[in-house]
Amino acid sequence: MNIIFLTLVRILDIEERGIYQDLMRKFRDEGHQVYIVTAAERRLGQDTSLAESHGVKILNVKTLNVQKTNIVEKGIGTLLIESQFKSAIKKYLGEISFDLITYSTPPITFTNVVKYLKRKNPKAISYLQLKDIFPQNAVDIGMFGERSIFNWYFRKKEKSLYKTSDFIGCMSPANVEFVVKHNPEISPERVEVAPNSVELRERDEVMNDPSQKKAANYYIKKKYDLPLDKPIFIYGGNLGKPQGIDYLVKCLDANKKRTDCFFVVVGSGTHYNLISEWYKENKDCNVKLMQSLPKSDYDLLVKSCDVGLVFLDHRFTIPNYPSRLLSYLENKMPVLCATDVNTDIGKIAEENGYGYWCESVRPEDFTALVDKMLASDRKAMGQKGYEFLKENYLVEHTYRAIMRHFGE
Repeated sequence: MNIIFLTLVRILDIEERGIYQDLMRKFRDEGHQVYIVTAAERRLGQDTSLAESHGVKILNVKTLNVQKTNIVEKGIGTLLIESQFKSAIKKYLGEISFDLITYSTPPITFTNVVKYLKRKNPKAISYLQLKDIFPQNAVDIGMFGERSIFNWYFRKKEKSLYKTSDFIGCMSPANVEFVVKHNPEISPERVEVAPNSVELRERDEVMNDPSQKKAANYYIKKKYDLPLDKPIFIYGGNLGKPQGIDYLVKCLDANKKRTDCFFVVVGSGTHYNLISEWYKENKDCNVKLMQSLPKSDYDLLVKSCDVGLVFLDHRFTIPNYPSRLLSYLENKMPVLCATDVNTDIGKIAEENGYGYWCESVRPEDFTALVDKMLASDRKAMGQKGYEFLKENYLVEHTYRAIMRHFGE
């Protein structure tokens, strides 16, 4: 089959790790021809172009900055994406017939692109990979009001995208329930779980051999001045409004004098300055903040830590399911989730024995979970998480969810 995938995620090398790269490689490896259409944001200074990466065609479309930028440019850029993607597809991929049209949110403004592709390919199946329930998530955290013209406009676009999609793949059962409940015009049979997933690669020999693993742990911890004799809790990822960074800072502040554990935060985003300002005043504590690391170092650091952290703003009414969970589970780490009450990421972790959950409101609740985690059998919990990953969150699961609509 010929498959076209539309996304804002920057993809240059299909062999890199990532939920979309892993899934598209799976399609390629199963014998399908894959075409990826992705945004080359203004900050990159690149023109629209078509490239190839290990058998996959990648169309880079020049756009405005739509991620990690101010709300004005993000809004204008999001509105322009449809016409920019459509124009590039016409020019570079206009002669190709597609069997599967799949796309991820954000953004929810792909509707006209999908409609164009479906008109050209009337027998194709359109499949939405729903990773972001917008605009409700923006309303939840106060980016604009529920009765604002922005919410009215983007809600209209959201419903249009759902209507245009033959099937909607959600990250978790709570996501399926939310979409069906708040969009009664959608047939429930069209909405299903197609989770964030990874291609599970065998852990390298260094991390399988006890002596070499110990040496690798020592190397990365010494390189970044991390303790060798304490459990390390790590948060890696975006530091923006959705993650409730103000709550994260309060949690770190409440635990900064502990001598029985250490916290590492690696990431960037629109609210990085909130945690950075706190860190400047509290450098002599049990916290390490790093804005970015070489990918090889970050991967090794995650393998060398003990507990993975997930944070979400407590105001969310939509059930987010952050993909950073996957790297924690893959590296056999238990997780501590501080989130809103609507996501099921913490519930699933607790029910399956690989993590603990609290609402991201009171720092003392987070502190209590740190105490609980330090007293737990973290190795056994990490193994349970790893087994759960293998049973539920591999690319085979997402691939099968999509391909069953082709009778496979």
